[in-house]
Amino acid sequence: MSTSKNYHHGDLRAAAIHAGLELLEERTADDLGLREVARAVGVSATALYRHFPDKAAFLRALANEGFQQLAEAQRRAAEAAGGGEAGFGATGRAYVRFALDNPALFRLLFSAAIPADDPFNRRPEDMPEAFRMLWDNAARLAPPDSGPDAAPLIALEAWALVHGLAVLILDGQIPRNDALIDAMLSKGPGATC
Repeated sequence: MSTSKNYHHGDLRAAAIHAGLELLEERTADDLGLREVARAVGVSATALYRHFPDKAAFLRALANEGFQQLAEAQRRAAEAAGGGEAGFGATGRAYVRFALDNPALFRLLFSAAIPADDPFNRRPEDMPEAFRMLWDNAARLAPPDSGPDAAPLIALEAWALVHGLAVLILDGQIPRNDALIDAMLSKGPGATC
């Protein structure tokens, strides 16, 4: 881990989040402790507790950063694919690959950050950016005569597909196979296999 042990009066919150993300490369969120994070950035646990009152608050901060990283990966993929249906498929492939490259962080995103309610029933400004992108893409790509319920169904179908594929691979139910990921996620929104 490259986190400096010589932390002095900088942005402790950002340094702790960075250290937490690095530690998640080696262990699960359940195995991550605030005292360990404090040691990684070279401060006392008391100093860290000034920014994060408890482990749950720290995990939410890590999840928020994870969602930002996921959204950025999806944005880059969509732009590289040129937007439209190709961009929509690229965001799905980016989602699965983000999960596979960051398994502990990905699992954290759906344990600490997402309440049990449906994220699509939130106001758009309350959704993590990765979900807003999914929602916006689905709305743009829904067939014009498909009715008002088409976009939410397309978004949910797309999320179920990419999330399910990611979890199946992470759980070892199917092997990681980039050609399979590309083939499954090459169709446009609302398309069936």
